[in-house]
Amino acid sequence: MMLSLEGDRPLDLVTLGRACIDLNAYDYNQPLERTKTFVKYVGGSPANIAIGARRLGLRTGMIAKVSDDAMGRFVVNFLKEVGVDTSGIVVDHDGHKTGLAFTEIKSPTECSILLYRDEVADLYLSPGEIHEDYLRKSKILLISGTALSRSPSREAAFYAAEVARKHGTRIVFELDYRAYTWKSKYEPMVYYTLMARLADVVIGTRDEYDVMEGGRGQDEVTASQLLAYAPSIVVIKHGVDGSVAYTKDAVVRAQAFHAKVLKTFGAGDAYASGLLYGLISGATLERALALASAAAAIVVGRHSSSEAMPSLEEVESFMNESRER
Repeated sequence: MMLSLEGDRPLDLVTLGRACIDLNAYDYNQPLERTKTFVKYVGGSPANIAIGARRLGLRTGMIAKVSDDAMGRFVVNFLKEVGVDTSGIVVDHDGHKTGLAFTEIKSPTECSILLYRDEVADLYLSPGEIHEDYLRKSKILLISGTALSRSPSREAAFYAAEVARKHGTRIVFELDYRAYTWKSKYEPMVYYTLMARLADVVIGTRDEYDVMEGGRGQDEVTASQLLAYAPSIVVIKHGVDGSVAYTKDAVVRAQAFHAKVLKTFGAGDAYASGLLYGLISGATLERALALASAAAAIVVGRHSSSEAMPSLEEVESFMNESRER
């Protein structure tokens, strides 16, 4: 097994970070200013990953903070419906709202996201709302990079990482960089680096690692610097050019699958779900990367992110059909 995990635990994966509302353009193939109709979904990278991993068969939960209103209830109810444990989700009673993302789909290659994240509830998750018993129940804790962009969510994430480490819960850090949420370029450089060095697995795009490093970097250098600390696997994604995973002993590359692209967002969340399913199920790193790439290719062809997450049967079928082609 590429990642040694604690055995008999009720949850395979708990994600920590933002759970929000996605309003995806229904009138796509046109700019956002002309779009009048949207479809509402649960969104936010950590929520999507918890949903995606659950769809693949893992037992998942989430630590987040949502608003005390219809939007917060929409998020929690959907997570419950798809089988994600919500006992780690906290309701905000101080008037902070659940984050909102409008997605623009101008073409398969021209997509953008307009985020409303000022004073949102998930950034008010505090260390006192992280429960040690909950983290002790899970094999893996995934922390999203956006959780590090503000206090007290930042301190909550680092506290959760320390508690996870104490109980042998492995830590996955998904960089999930959103420029809008940071005050300066130096903040992600500092906090991403600190969290990445604490994690067992680090996942991000080349551009996200460049943000962490403060300039254009090289994959081999990025990986070697992180592998000198706690990480045992460093995954660097290159979009249509595939991805590469580094360990102390090996370099494994994976090609991206050909996909019928509707939009570009959601692929990274599906990728993380597939990768973690592979690692938790004891697959080789090569197969874990292939599962990740296939899940990502499926989601970019669907309208939503959360509801688009594929089942294991769909991923296997897609991979078999791709090999035949």
